[in-house]
Amino acid sequence: MNPPRTDARRHHDPEVRGFASDNYAGAHPEVLAALALANGGHQVAYGEDAYTENLQQVIRSHFGPTAEAFPVFNGTGANVVALQAVTDRWGAVICAESAHINVDEGGAPERVGGIKLLTVPTPDGKLTPELIDRQAYGWDDEHRAMPQVVSIAQATELGTVYTPDEIRAICEHAHAHGMKVHVDGSRLANAAAALDVPLRTFTNAVGVDLLSLGGTKNGALFGEAVVVLDPGGIKHMKHLRKLSMQLASKMRFVSVQLEALFARDLWLRNARHANEMAQRLAEGVRAVHGVEILHPVQANAVFARLPHDVSERLQKRFRFYFWDEAAGDVRWMCAFDTTEDDVDRFVAALKEEMAR
Repeated sequence: MNPPRTDARRHHDPEVRGFASDNYAGAHPEVLAALALANGGHQVAYGEDAYTENLQQVIRSHFGPTAEAFPVFNGTGANVVALQAVTDRWGAVICAESAHINVDEGGAPERVGGIKLLTVPTPDGKLTPELIDRQAYGWDDEHRAMPQVVSIAQATELGTVYTPDEIRAICEHAHAHGMKVHVDGSRLANAAAALDVPLRTFTNAVGVDLLSLGGTKNGALFGEAVVVLDPGGIKHMKHLRKLSMQLASKMRFVSVQLEALFARDLWLRNARHANEMAQRLAEGVRAVHGVEILHPVQANAVFARLPHDVSERLQKRFRFYFWDEAAGDVRWMCAFDTTEDDVDRFVAALKEEMAR
């Protein structure tokens, strides 16, 4: 059978590779196949479709029998909807200063969600009970936004990973103060791959209340989900999702992608590969004199410091971003489709530019 006719044209060179973001990667072929499978005929809109119904069983296989998934368009939407669900109008969220919700979401949690963020400086992107206590006070002070949630990212914005025991300690500490715990899991799969444990080991098994489950960075075309681990304690999610403009009319096309990733092991295969490529990249970079790796390489990110002019020249050959341009810090990300040859060519280019 001939492929369907299209008037679209390719506008990019598929051979061009970069290390700027795992969002630069396309969709995994198995995800695209799932989208085609879901495309035939009519299905009820706004989440009443067979694919979204089946997704609930897939999610419960990972996060326990009470878990409920609410598919959304993107990670910022997932975080804003989730945090709104567990805060009052006067509520606040404690997070790391480097957290994505604080520095990379355009102020959406505060401007769209109406949520005050109480930030804490962290050396490695990870909160601890002691660091949380820097902001966990003043619940009866009407002059201060009330801390109601602790939000952590797994993996963090600095590429580090919380152990299950570290998250358990955070959950116990937060719950003792009457606060809930949210996990920004845009790279949750990478964390599970790094720890070599099931997703439940550091989520519902240790007391996490709800999480944002990532798909886009791990092979989906688009789409994430808010996963509520204890629906009895969190209400009105459907209304919040609609209010926040995150309710997809053709939701089957979000749900089927998450099903393709999480029904079997595609999520884990993709994440393991991305992590392995980051380890390969870090190993190559360590051999380059004058380049410093800044944080432990635990997921699929490598943070490094090198001369500014070297970075600018290297960026003309491979796309990547400065993390702190004044300090010369950069971030290099690996994706599910990063190859060993991609990494080796990048390291070779880095060596060439450092030698100039």
